[in-house]
Amino acid sequence: MRIKLYLVALISLTLTLFTSVATAATSAKAEAASKFSMEPTTNQGQRWRIGYYEGGEYPDYQRELIVTVRSLMDMGWIKKADIPPQKGDQTSDLWRWLSESAQSDYIEFVKDAHYNANWDDNLRAQMKTDIIKRLSEKKDIDLMIAMGTWAGLDLANNEHSTPTLVFSASDPLSAGIIKSIDDSGYDHLHATMDPFRYDRHIRVFHDITGFKKLGIAYENTQNGRSYAAVDTIEALSKELKFTIVPCYTKSDIADVSMAEHSVIDCFQKLAPKVDAIYITEQGGVTRKTLPVIVKTAQKYNVPTFSQSGSEEVRYGVLASLSQFNFKYFGEFHAQTMARIFNGAKPNELPQLFEEPARMALNLKTAEIIGFNPSLLLLGASDEIYREVETPQ
Repeated sequence: MRIKLYLVALISLTLTLFTSVATAATSAKAEAASKFSMEPTTNQGQRWRIGYYEGGEYPDYQRELIVTVRSLMDMGWIKKADIPPQKGDQTSDLWRWLSESAQSDYIEFVKDAHYNANWDDNLRAQMKTDIIKRLSEKKDIDLMIAMGTWAGLDLANNEHSTPTLVFSASDPLSAGIIKSIDDSGYDHLHATMDPFRYDRHIRVFHDITGFKKLGIAYENTQNGRSYAAVDTIEALSKELKFTIVPCYTKSDIADVSMAEHSVIDCFQKLAPKVDAIYITEQGGVTRKTLPVIVKTAQKYNVPTFSQSGSEEVRYGVLASLSQFNFKYFGEFHAQTMARIFNGAKPNELPQLFEEPARMALNLKTAEIIGFNPSLLLLGASDEIYREVETPQ
């Protein structure tokens, strides 16, 4: 028992090693934020009007929007209701339901304010122009949710002043969305971030597997490297003494099938020549390709770690840091929105979100690839899956 407790403490230390630095840097903002109420309030008797913009469909986007809405329900901003099951990764049906069926005296999800660029560069350029024109001239939106890196980059400017919250951007700092952890660069801009999240991923993955050759598939662009945390991985490769084996994919493109095929091709190339794979967030990692990715890694007995979180562990990835169904993200987003509606400027509020130190593990995958989980891993895992489920 003492050994187990020691090992659990060790992995917990690894998971939280760097968050104290960021916490100290944002403590002043956290104190300032506490002065703003989160109680439901109207906009001078009118409902606050919310808009939404995403670069394209991605599983995390739908999940983060849902948990944010649920948190707003818990806080009394929206009347509690069951959100209908969603088809695929799209958010358009969800937004339609929110605009037509969500009951609230305080906020409104504006029906014609849902924007999706479908990972199309030309459509994105036109959409950015249209949204900024609406925000700066029509001014009928009180708060914009910018979901993901594309949307964050497009609205992180001084061409408008509408409060804008950036959700689900892998690394808004390296992507150039914000100036620093403490300063977004614009009074109206806020981007949720955990600067050491991916550092923790790689350290924990290395601790539990001891890999010497780490495979990563990603789009070799500025955004692609940001999504995959390539700079972080390169720095850690020197410290932890492992070799990076890259494979380049297509990600932010309108042709999802091409992105999916590029990911499958990369995993088939990587699996035979590496001893671990970090599955990064990108357009080609979908419910369709994930089972192929998992089976390819299992065929070569290669342990995998999901950058996205425990949802992919449910479907056969070996391990990840759990996000408890994104619940904590939703609470953070909802609280930020509530304080803005109560008078706070977005850049007055903390951007730092410290992901809870929770592990997820798939024991069936561990059995298939011959991976024997240590006491350290089992003791620190509170999401354990015993089968490989199929994405719906």
